[in-house]
Amino acid sequence: MLTLPRQTERDPQRYVAVRRKVTMPFGDAVGPAFGELFAAFANAGVATDGMEFIKYDLIDMPDLEIEIGMTTDAAIPLSGALMEGELPGGRYIETTYTGPYDDLYEVTAMLIGWAKERGIAWDMEETSEGDRFAARLEHYHNNPVDEPDPAKLRTTLMFKLASG
Repeated sequence: MLTLPRQTERDPQRYVAVRRKVTMPFGDAVGPAFGELFAAFANAGVATDGMEFIKYDLIDMPDLEIEIGMTTDAAIPLSGALMEGELPGGRYIETTYTGPYDDLYEVTAMLIGWAKERGIAWDMEETSEGDRFAARLEHYHNNPVDEPDPAKLRTTLMFKLASG
């Protein structure tokens, strides 16, 4: 199931993440990165109740630079691959998909095509290294640990719009 794309306004949100350079498909990198992130929250005595996401910073298919993170206002000591950042506030286009992660590539392609037909521009810069996005996220409402049925996984794609 896929919701119709909608425009939303988001406030800035602080986050802690693990940054990775990966090549598609990169599923094997996600679990260990979330494990490192959750361990850091546990060591700091902070609840893992923020928005879990993957932020796509640089895309040069099939190579990507991503951040696997969680929003939080708590102080988390940074060590190893941990870093902090802020999701920018502003206007976003969002759509929510319920189903297996394997379908997210096609869901993303649909959203990009939908936006192109309407003349919608992302907050993105084309560079010699690839397309650099201000905020292009997959927000995971649940995960395979909590929901073993892939048909019930819920993911919201959130792409920041260009100003103007």
